Amino acid sequence: MRLSISLLFILVSARSLQAQVTTEQDSIQLTLRQADSLFVKNNLLLLAERFRIDASQAQVLQARLYDNPTVSLELSAYNGDERRVLDVGKQGQKIVSIQQLLYTAGKRNKRIALASEAAQLTQFELLDLVRGLRFDLRSRFYSIYFQQKTLTRFDQQLATLQTTVAAYEIQYNRNNVSLRELLRLKALLFQLNNDRTAIVFQLADDQRALRTLLSVDQPIKPLVIDEKLARYSLPIQSEDTLQQMALRNRPDLKAAESLTKQAELNHTLQRALATPDLRVGGTYDQAGSYIQNYVGLSVSADIPVFNRNQGAIRAARSQIQYQSQLQRQKAIQVNNEVATSLQKVREVERRVQSIEQQFTDQFDQLNRGVITSFQKGNITLLEFVDLIESYNDSISQLNRLKADRVSAYEELNYLIGEDLF
Repeated sequence: MRLSISLLFILVSARSLQAQVTTEQDSIQLTLRQADSLFVKNNLLLLAERFRIDASQAQVLQARLYDNPTVSLELSAYNGDERRVLDVGKQGQKIVSIQQLLYTAGKRNKRIALASEAAQLTQFELLDLVRGLRFDLRSRFYSIYFQQKTLTRFDQQLATLQTTVAAYEIQYNRNNVSLRELLRLKALLFQLNNDRTAIVFQLADDQRALRTLLSVDQPIKPLVIDEKLARYSLPIQSEDTLQQMALRNRPDLKAAESLTKQAELNHTLQRALATPDLRVGGTYDQAGSYIQNYVGLSVSADIPVFNRNQGAIRAARSQIQYQSQLQRQKAIQVNNEVATSLQKVREVERRVQSIEQQFTDQFDQLNRGVITSFQKGNITLLEFVDLIESYNDSISQLNRLKADRVSAYEELNYLIGEDLF
């Protein structure tokens, strides 16, 4: 029985190793820095957002332009006295006029200021998009890394269990073990396969999201060294300091401030629109005025009797109050988010520190000892199943905790708007 187990173990391990090598050859191996660089270069959302910035800058250019002058020409269609069509000669008639709109109350500069602030808003929105996508990228990157580590351990366990089940089937056919023992091992193998499938599904979702962020087709294999993980440690800054940093750095808060400023600029513009603009022009009339070749100067303006832009001014004033309330609410939200995130970091760090540094190595040694002892018949089937289940659950929970730890620190980076780690 022990000889059968050993031979099958070698065969399954060799096949598993070959499949693993093939999978690694088809994947892209990236460090976090390389992934960040590829993200900035390839992400289509960022590339598309840059066109929005170009469009907003073009709106500023448009606001700087002056209105075109208006030119009109009136010709004599028919001279009844002379019986001439289009009589526009020296004895005929034609009128030429030109008119230019002149803005008053600084409307042009106010429109430029409003368009410039709108362009600034698109830049803040781009920075906020980068911030959110980079947080997603880093969280997925480390989630994939730790899931792959868990999957590697599970594959090793599956290889061992498959070997053991195959050996037990042989022994069952020889009536050396009971059906209950064989079914118990198969149930353990079934549960481990289910757990592995759940990890594979989650890993597939994370891989899909990460490949989309990087605009690549191949699976990603994260390359992580322990020194990079060691940089994640409790921040030395106080909670108040971190909150002040977030209030200074957060692009979404700056976007809220920009919207408030736009509302104020729009209110100023609407008040200026209540002042009538001037239309200045000149007219040449060949024969239709009180003298021949009449040249006149014209100045016109609306009389603000009925429409003094009252409704637009009132709406703009209300919009200022609306945006100001949203801005204050956003500041409160930022402070609370930083405080909560810092609490998460402290809790997950406490949990990680409570685990002994040699926990994983000791558990691996115990796992190898359990397998060897079971193959030699030194422990019972129930003890073997219980220890294997404990090992698998502990490995899965430990790697999930490590991924949660990195995610908690990256969330703090995200909420502060600056890379602390």
